[in-house]
Amino acid sequence: MKRFFLFIFIIFILLIFFLPEFSKNMQNRSRTTKLGYTPQGDLFKAVLGEYRWFVGDYLAFKSIIYYGSQIENLNKHNFKEIEFYNLYRTVETSVLLNPYHEDSYYFAQAAFTWDIGRIKEVNSLLKYVANYRKWDHRIPFFLGFNYSYFLKDYKKAAYYFKQAAELSGSPLFSKLASRYFYESGDIELGIMFLEYMYNSTRREDIRRSYKLRLDALKAINRLQKQVDEFRKDYKRYPEGLKELVEKRYISRIPDDPYGGTFYLDENGRVRTSSQFVEKKGG
Repeated sequence: MKRFFLFIFIIFILLIFFLPEFSKNMQNRSRTTKLGYTPQGDLFKAVLGEYRWFVGDYLAFKSIIYYGSQIENLNKHNFKEIEFYNLYRTVETSVLLNPYHEDSYYFAQAAFTWDIGRIKEVNSLLKYVANYRKWDHRIPFFLGFNYSYFLKDYKKAAYYFKQAAELSGSPLFSKLASRYFYESGDIELGIMFLEYMYNSTRREDIRRSYKLRLDALKAINRLQKQVDEFRKDYKRYPEGLKELVEKRYISRIPDDPYGGTFYLDENGRVRTSSQFVEKKGG
């Protein structure tokens, strides 16, 4: 009972402390919104003490309810009618108070990436949560997706997909990691990672899948090295992989294990028409 009254007393003090800023915030808000102001920062966390877990859960729930109430504005793309700033700050405080509550980072990933493009802010929240939910493979997966799909930073995408693969053991994340190592130019790092996953996996169907990707990346890596050698010698890229054969840098163009064809793009990168997808019946 004493702890309950202590909690009520803390809330009362917080209301007094944040009342001026709260009133100012309320005056500047549209009358149709009902989210309200949320105190920010480590001071709020310190004052709440052990009750921060409860308040963090409450703020996550409050954010989701508010967002759901704005479904009509969302469907009509009336984003100006939605308190996205206050909403983000509420979710941010929720994460700060209780980083173990998965609803907060799930909601941030869903609401602030697609609708308003606040990718860097969401990534910042995800990285904060990752320091606590060290077992959760979904956090590096979301980070990998954001870096690849929205930010086109394939090197960081590969790094986070690698984390997701190691935490989950999923071959899907392993393939995504190797794909973005390749896209970022770190082919050898992708090969090393796939070799590790191949050697640590017992299931034969997954090992076969890794072997296909490994053989394809190794072939691309060998070709890319010869392309780079050609460029050093001739101060230009070859007109195609056939020129590597004609100039005797390679004896022949290797077969793509996926059934496609290796070729040279306009930037001098070796690629495959299969896009690392096995042909049916292959």
